[in-house]
Amino acid sequence: MDGIISHQTTRAALKDKILGGWTGKAYGCMMGEPMEYRAQGEIYEGSLAIHPKAPTTWLHNEDDLYVNMALLDVVREKGLDATAEDFAKVFRESKFMLWHANGQVRQNIKEGIAPGLSGHPFYNPHADDIDFQIECDFIGLICPGLPQSAGQIADRVGHLMNYGEGYYAGLFLAALYAAAFIETDHRSMIAMAMRAIPADCDYAAMLQDLLKWYEEEPDDWRHTWQKLEDAWNFDLCPWAKTDAGRFNIQGHFNGTYILMGLLHGKGDYIKSISICTRCGQDTDSNVGNCGGILGTLIGYDKLPQTVKDELAPYMDRDYNFTTLSNNAASELCYRLALENIERNGGRVDDEAITIAVQPFTFEGEREISFVGMEFVETFKALDPALQWHGDWDVEDVRKRQAGGEVVISSSTPGDYVEVVFNGTCIYMQGNLHSNYGIIDIYIDGEFIQSRDMFIDRQWDNCLQSTAVWVTGLNEGQHTLKVAISLEKNAASSGTEIALGRVVSYRGAVAPLPEKE
Repeated sequence: MDGIISHQTTRAALKDKILGGWTGKAYGCMMGEPMEYRAQGEIYEGSLAIHPKAPTTWLHNEDDLYVNMALLDVVREKGLDATAEDFAKVFRESKFMLWHANGQVRQNIKEGIAPGLSGHPFYNPHADDIDFQIECDFIGLICPGLPQSAGQIADRVGHLMNYGEGYYAGLFLAALYAAAFIETDHRSMIAMAMRAIPADCDYAAMLQDLLKWYEEEPDDWRHTWQKLEDAWNFDLCPWAKTDAGRFNIQGHFNGTYILMGLLHGKGDYIKSISICTRCGQDTDSNVGNCGGILGTLIGYDKLPQTVKDELAPYMDRDYNFTTLSNNAASELCYRLALENIERNGGRVDDEAITIAVQPFTFEGEREISFVGMEFVETFKALDPALQWHGDWDVEDVRKRQAGGEVVISSSTPGDYVEVVFNGTCIYMQGNLHSNYGIIDIYIDGEFIQSRDMFIDRQWDNCLQSTAVWVTGLNEGQHTLKVAISLEKNAASSGTEIALGRVVSYRGAVAPLPEKE
């Protein structure tokens, strides 16, 4: 493919591939959703049957699709040159709930952090999480054979919620979609998309290993899975340290499961998404991406008839919080793809289309979110290491759920919690609510910052939110103190604060870019 200058296709073929992409993603999400995180660091061996209620009551509320649609709607309104600020509106104003890196974007932007920095690890402990990967599909589907165009849009979208490896996970997948319009061989597609990310990033190393292990046993996906598990399953997300298993929500690690489905499935749609589901971890997201890529590669017409029949009654149903359905999104992406082809040197005739294929290359310096980072300590809310001073509901919580993943709350200004920890970075879980106040954060007795835990009522109870994320401390032992402030947001109806797990790290985060 290196020597290709142009690629010939037709309007009908382009439309078929885009519809196949959205249909394939939707069906993949339906297969993977019931098994989401039921297998962490192990292979899922249970049933793969589509839940009877999946298409009727669940699919239209799938965040992998409604966030995609909300971002795509920005392009419909603002055009192919929509800015990061335009896309930030999705997180600032949309009524849907968000989690992990996406949830942190909303929290950061509502706190006044610029969209270009909202995904940066200085502000976002979820910088390497999966979020951009699961909602970048729309970018690839409007950039057929145009990875440079995809990269420009990816920069404006992906850095809202991710950085470094988390960003590269989405950038790679967008390039893989772009390749699926002009290439038919899975290995060639992957090789093309790999050139769109830094050759020395961790994801590239993962992918090289994946391809090597696939070649060793091309008919045994379990061999590849175990090799990846042993070599690469290590996640720094604050929620990765659980008792439930080897939880991993990294974009790049989960992304390898997408490719395992593509490679070991050998072009069979159902076999591909089934393998991807059995790999475990974030199955609805991984299998949705796998199904979307394969649906784009083979097109809607060649998807299994059972897939098309099961989704047929719902192809015109809008995803929650959006005005786009599978059919409407496909039509919109088709129009945007034609515009993108023409503005990038291609030609669109009555039937024939000529795509001026862009080079699959990465330009710029590699980003690294977390430098030498490792976990040091993890304390749950009821751990004796956390000393709650004042009227916190510790005893009530202990009676309800001893030792679980809970939050402790108080409404009394001046109440505080302290914990002694080791490391150079400290994270503390918080909740956001329309009834919540402001916290004051101290390290070793020195005031560091305040944080407003108020959020609009429509997003009440964002239990995965961040109360504390402080980096750049000297190595050694420190004391974190978090106190309920005497001040509160004028829009808040109260001063309550709820806090939870604490995670300390050793290492550093990427420095903020210097101001121009």
